[in-house]
Amino acid sequence: MSIRTVQQLIPARQVSDGAGVKIKRSLGLSQQLRLDPFLMLDCFGSDEASDYIAGFPAHPHRGFETVTYMLHGHMLHQDHMGNKGHLKSGGVQWMTAGRGIIHSEMPQQESGLMQGFQLWLNLPAAEKMKAAAYVDMAPEQIPQAALADGGQVKVIAGRFQAGEMALDGAIRGLSTDPQFYDLHLLAGQQVSLSLPADYNALLYAYEGSVELPAGQQAASIAVHHAAILGQGDRVQIKALTDTKAIVLAGKPIGEPVVQYGPFVMNTPDEIEQAIRDYQAGKLTGDQPLQAIQI
Repeated sequence: MSIRTVQQLIPARQVSDGAGVKIKRSLGLSQQLRLDPFLMLDCFGSDEASDYIAGFPAHPHRGFETVTYMLHGHMLHQDHMGNKGHLKSGGVQWMTAGRGIIHSEMPQQESGLMQGFQLWLNLPAAEKMKAAAYVDMAPEQIPQAALADGGQVKVIAGRFQAGEMALDGAIRGLSTDPQFYDLHLLAGQQVSLSLPADYNALLYAYEGSVELPAGQQAASIAVHHAAILGQGDRVQIKALTDTKAIVLAGKPIGEPVVQYGPFVMNTPDEIEQAIRDYQAGKLTGDQPLQAIQI
């Protein structure tokens, strides 16, 4: 078994998106800061209403998937077909934009903490124009378990394996086979988890800090830093403090990526077509939204 080491550290930088929501972005800060199949990783978190109250009014997407993991707070999702979904603390929405979707994500609170993640996950060319689909998962639908030496893991997608322990996530069977774990570790705790050797992977600490191998030494991963991991079939994590971190991994697509704002395709011509379709009101093709099976 080979241990993955830290290849690159990406400190998250504060940016604003939507109608002025303040977020911390790591993946996606530039076209060079991606990790196939992951396009963007945003962490939002504030107890100041002015940082999030304007939300994300109606906007389009085509060609990829969005995953919203709400740690604290309450957001209302609405789409062009009139569907509504309430995303509350501990819940997840997994949305496949496919050919096209127009939706909004608006806070349903005027005070208090709103915290979570949004991940953009690319689709292969053969799936970019498929029908849009999504699933809203309540907290109780997300598998979780206590770890051997304390702490716990929530498995949003994929299959978590650590020693004798194995736990299947809520989402499985997608072409990029995404792995999405939320780890809560105690200070000094060590975890060794398995990942497919040929998948790209990263760890993002959103509370506390961890230590990961980095060649012959160890690297300390501070809060709000994304650690891009090298190849290998095992990840060794040591919590330096009580820590919360997400681990992401996925099968690389290996295709060209051309992005223009909310459209992610393979060629400039496809981007121009997406813009024309949106301007003509044909982005979604009036397709019905399908339900992702979990």
